[in-house]
Amino acid sequence: MVEWTKKGLVFETARHGVGGWMAHSALTPTPWRLDDELIRVYAGFRDGDGVSRIGYVDVRADEPTVVARVSAEPVLDVGRGGCFDDNGMILGDVVQAPDGLYLFYVGFQRVARAKFLAFTGLAVSRDGGEHFQRVQETPILDRAPGRSTIGAVHSVLREGDRWRLWYAVGDDWEYIDGRPFPRYHIRCVETDDLAAIPREDHLCLLPRGGEYRIGRPRVYRLGDGYVMYFTRGTVAGAYFPGVAYSTDGLAWERHDEALGLSLSPSGWDSRTLCYPALIRQRDRLLMFYNGNDMGVDGFGVAEARLPHAEGGPHACG
Repeated sequence: MVEWTKKGLVFETARHGVGGWMAHSALTPTPWRLDDELIRVYAGFRDGDGVSRIGYVDVRADEPTVVARVSAEPVLDVGRGGCFDDNGMILGDVVQAPDGLYLFYVGFQRVARAKFLAFTGLAVSRDGGEHFQRVQETPILDRAPGRSTIGAVHSVLREGDRWRLWYAVGDDWEYIDGRPFPRYHIRCVETDDLAAIPREDHLCLLPRGGEYRIGRPRVYRLGDGYVMYFTRGTVAGAYFPGVAYSTDGLAWERHDEALGLSLSPSGWDSRTLCYPALIRQRDRLLMFYNGNDMGVDGFGVAEARLPHAEGGPHACG
């Protein structure tokens, strides 16, 4: 089990925010190594209406609690009216590809007969991650049988000539105290062409016990296998990460007790923890994550010492 030490709230939107598009929240913080000195954390920042746009926060690699820069404008704004991402987006993953930096994101659309729809888009940056352009105005992972409401990619690995994508799939709603909450689980698909992702995929993890949703899978290579960090919600209101291991990235075994992180006694992450994402920094692993109300205050960081330079999850930047 990795033992994490919390370092506190790093980006506090109320203090560090740069304008009306960044009024509150920093959803699904996703780290990417900018250079030896800086780690860029992409996230979704909400305006006063709750609409999220993608921006970034640069932190010092050796002192990840220190904010060095905040994007003045979104790197990706909301989509054109009527498109799948016209009511905001959250981060899925950021992956370096031969022709640019790929940003996988989850676009939200409001509809009359459901709380929202959420499907996956792709944008590309060719200026080092300062600006992104959509590859198309439609999702790369769209509706299909069994995913009528949600198809949200949150982890992408390039292995050889093929892409492997892990995502949350939703098809209905859980009503708690009369309010609808999305039900979803985790699946995986492989493709050699992101413009033609197969509908045939693999079931990875389903909710269990009192859970009704399990999602935001973040997958990393670990030795000859894989480790996945995810977030799970229960009908009792708990919202907390879990951990699973796999030899092939398809069949997973949960070991939530191995998370090594707990709620704080008070403050911004005292009621919920969610959306952990890892990056390696020398002999440490850094975990960026959200706290109460899915990151309304911003995001924080925890760190874990690796026993040696080779230890811990690979593909963490």
